[in-house]
Amino acid sequence: MRVIEFFSGIGGMHFALKECDLNNFEVVLAADVNTVANTVYRHFFPTTNLKDLNILSLTTEQFDAYCPDVLLMSPPCQPFTRNGLVKDIDDERTKPLLHIIENIIPKSQSLKYILVENVKGFECSLAREKLISALNQSNFTYREFLLSPIHFGICNSRLRYYLLAKKKPLDFIIPLTNNIITENHWDDKLCDRVTQVSDVLCNPDTDLKEYLLSDKQLLKGCKAVDIVTKSSKRSCCFTRSYSSYLCGTGSVYSNLCDEENIKQIINENDDNLEVLKSLKLRFFTPTEISKFMCIPISDFPVSNKKAYQLLGNSLNVYVVSRLLCLLFN
Repeated sequence: MRVIEFFSGIGGMHFALKECDLNNFEVVLAADVNTVANTVYRHFFPTTNLKDLNILSLTTEQFDAYCPDVLLMSPPCQPFTRNGLVKDIDDERTKPLLHIIENIIPKSQSLKYILVENVKGFECSLAREKLISALNQSNFTYREFLLSPIHFGICNSRLRYYLLAKKKPLDFIIPLTNNIITENHWDDKLCDRVTQVSDVLCNPDTDLKEYLLSDKQLLKGCKAVDIVTKSSKRSCCFTRSYSSYLCGTGSVYSNLCDEENIKQIINENDDNLEVLKSLKLRFFTPTEISKFMCIPISDFPVSNKKAYQLLGNSLNVYVVSRLLCLLFN
């Protein structure tokens, strides 16, 4: 199968294809305008045809010249995120997606499979309505999902919208429904690699001092931050602001005792810096977050800050791989 990957980021979709263990796929084009993300993509997939491409300039003829069977895409989520302005189709960042919806999907002669990933919120957007309309008019059948890694046995929350579409007469093994699917009821192959936090931790000998929370962070945000330990079987969604901000950007780690004891210590000593420092609260490293997201990498050719930003915009490889298996089944 010949695959085009739009809004390719660091290559999450590409990693997911490999996770599927498919022997007959080739990413014939990957495209993203984020030059930092492209640097990382090229680092991991140096032979892939990756272009710093403005999708708005791509014609249907140019798209079909690659003879793609599959289109994978993670369009910018900012126009749909609940923490943003929710400008939807009026956001400039949605224009490339609208171009795909209006000019690529309806006119492509080769396209048979589509996977779209975005944030929760996309499912009630005008962009989604336009996408569904284009799929119906172009003779595609589709299924929609709101799924998190926790549905697949992974100890991390990252609720995301997914759409799978196939060109008729191709069809899905799961029945058509008017509702978005919010449970993994079709796949019993759960991930056994990341069931608790200890599964992602760096080698104990690794120097992690640079990841410790600063004195200011301890005193100002310690009570509000989510804290996990090595035995925790959960963690919060990691965002692109992780390490720059504390609250709502992802869990931090302590190698001491259990979560409840740590919270009690903080509540009783929230202004005692020495006690707070003794908890050794730290941010997860980019490599550790990659493991939460089932991205099989151990190094980043960019700074930690850039790595956090890129990971916050990325996807869970295992979840997408299971959806791809469903798409191609």
